[in-house]
Amino acid sequence: MSGKHIVSAFDRDLESIQAKVMRMGGLVEAAMRDAVQALETSDVELAEKVRQGDRAIDALNETIRQETAQLLALRAPNAIDLRVILSVMSISGSLERIGDYAKNIAKRVTVISGVQQINGTYGALRRMTHFVTGMLSDALDSYIQRDVDLARDVTDRDPEADQMYNTLFRSLLTHMMEDHRNIAAGMHLHFIAKNIERAGDHATAIAEQTVYMVTGIKPDEDRPRADTTTTATMESDL
Repeated sequence: MSGKHIVSAFDRDLESIQAKVMRMGGLVEAAMRDAVQALETSDVELAEKVRQGDRAIDALNETIRQETAQLLALRAPNAIDLRVILSVMSISGSLERIGDYAKNIAKRVTVISGVQQINGTYGALRRMTHFVTGMLSDALDSYIQRDVDLARDVTDRDPEADQMYNTLFRSLLTHMMEDHRNIAAGMHLHFIAKNIERAGDHATAIAEQTVYMVTGIKPDEDRPRADTTTTATMESDL
C-alpha cells in the first residue's frame, strides 16, 4: 500500500513539474514572436513587455530546478524515472536560454529603430522566427507525447534553420560592404539573427532530450552543424 502511495506521489510531483515546463515553453514561444514583432514594428512597449516577461521565465526555471532536485532527493527514482527528471532539468535550461535570446532581441528595438534600415531583412527574420518557434513547439509536443519520430523530425530541421541564418548573414555582410551606412544596422541585425539561430539549436536540444528520455540513447554531441558563418567571416577578412 505504501509503495502505491510513493509511486502516485512521485507521479503527481513529476506531473506538476512537467506542467510548469509546458507553461514555460508557452511563455518562451510568445516571447520570441513578440520580440521580432516589436523589432519589425518599432514597438517599444511590446519590447519592454518581452524584457519584463523574462523574469517569469527565469522564476519558473528556478522553481523547476528546485522541485526536480527535491524529487531526486526524496523519491529515489528508478533508471527510467531518473532519465525523465534529468531531461526535464535540461529542457528547462534550454527554455531559459531561449527566453534570454528573446530578451536580447527586445533590447535592440530602441537602438535599431534609430539607424538606417536594410530592405528585406525584417521579413527574413520573421520567417526565420516562425520556422524556429515551429521547431520549439514540435519539440515540446514530442516531449509531452513521448514521440521519438517527431523529435527526430525536429532535429532534422536544424540544418535548414542554420541555412536560413547563413543566407541572412551573407546578405547583411554584402549590404555592409557595399554601403558603410548599413554597418550599424547590419551589426545589430546579425546579432538578432544569431540569437534566433541559437534558439533553434536549443529547440533541437529539447528534441534530443526527448529521444534520450524515451530510448536511453544519449544525444549525439557531434551532430553536424550547417552554420558556416565562421568560415565566411574569415574568407571576407582575407
